Amino acid sequence: MSTLADDWDQHWLDFSAVSESAPATKYRRRLAFQLLDVNADDPTVRMLEIGSATGKFAEDFCARYPRSKFLGIDLSSMGVEMSARRVPSARFLKRNLLLPSEPGEVCDFQATHALCSEVLEHVDEPDVLLRNAMAYMGPNCKLVVTVPGGHRNKFDEYIGHRRHFTPEDLKKLLTDIGFAVERVYAAGFPFFNLYRLLTTLRGEKLIKEVSGTPSSIVRIGTLVFDVFFRFNLLCKWGWQTLAVARYRGGL
Repeated sequence: MSTLADDWDQHWLDFSAVSESAPATKYRRRLAFQLLDVNADDPTVRMLEIGSATGKFAEDFCARYPRSKFLGIDLSSMGVEMSARRVPSARFLKRNLLLPSEPGEVCDFQATHALCSEVLEHVDEPDVLLRNAMAYMGPNCKLVVTVPGGHRNKFDEYIGHRRHFTPEDLKKLLTDIGFAVERVYAAGFPFFNLYRLLTTLRGEKLIKEVSGTPSSIVRIGTLVFDVFFRFNLLCKWGWQTLAVARYRGGL
């Protein structure tokens, strides 16, 4: 089986349409807004997205909180370009957070809130990525992280998942690099787990079904699971791992 691991420009060419409409993506987006718990009346909100992809979360966030500032960071040139066209009120930077910053490369953003969603599973050194992202955070910045739990399937391997995380794994990662972890979750029981089982059963067929324009089976599944996912639980049995933490630097 060929692999798309680490070729993010090609990834967004192949999967951006289905990724944005996927029930799992919408589910994570709802959880992110819930856990960020942003005050819409606070003009000092500065939102950082670590791995801003093609700008869908930025678009939703800026529409919901028009008084806020938004900075998205991504490795993909195509992702940054697509995001900038999509959300002209926000700022997007192409950065490789696995490498030391060049002189003058880090802007003094001082984020009050940050999101890192479905990024850490793609890198060998998630601690390095998060440490470098700290440069864009202000004191007591609230960080929400989502990563996949459960086992890796063929599609996960195809798009470059190095590992999946338990809540304990994620808590240790964040604590070891200096974040104060407030809560960890194993969300998604029962319907997200069922969704993951079904995608695993599809095997390599899923790769063709979600490339480019979504197939009819994908469109039907999207509609059904988007409804079911609204009844998922934040409990210890789900295969969507999340954490809420605080950046203590600068305090």
